[in-house]
Amino acid sequence: MHSGFVRMILVAAMFAAAVALGACRDTGKDALFEISGRLVVFNYREATLTYLVTLKPLKPIGEGQVVVTTMDNPAGGAPLVFSQKLFPGQAKVTVESPPLECVVKDKPYNVAIRIEYTDGGLLQQIDTTMVSAQNQDMLPDRKLVVGPGYKPNPELAGHPDGKLPGGRGVTCPAAS
Repeated sequence: MHSGFVRMILVAAMFAAAVALGACRDTGKDALFEISGRLVVFNYREATLTYLVTLKPLKPIGEGQVVVTTMDNPAGGAPLVFSQKLFPGQAKVTVESPPLECVVKDKPYNVAIRIEYTDGGLLQQIDTTMVSAQNQDMLPDRKLVVGPGYKPNPELAGHPDGKLPGGRGVTCPAAS
């Protein structure tokens, strides 16, 4: 009697483990993309900072799909929203923000990436955060070079560190 009870408990535990394992395996069954990379890009020559998120397709990209991205605006105000069309056969999708201002070191900024049909129907949403390892004030205040010949920017004459007395000309919200 005792061994029958133990066997029944063992079978029930194995069944529960199999169900749990099956549930874990199917969790991402409907996912179309996964994040394969996130990067905060400091372009010193251009004096810009952007967010870059790379998505890996898990299934073939369908006709008429778009990526709509909503990001916290580090400069304050309304979130930044932008979109791009997807094309069948793309091996990866790179989502790059417009140039940002006021990015603060170690502060998480929310990013929501929606994969949609062109009519707005949601296929998948991916939520993540972006965190910079440096403050944006490391960047020069203006482009370091201008023109096709990479001439030094005349606005920075006399300022070899790239910092101007008036800064970038952007008023950032107080760090919180």
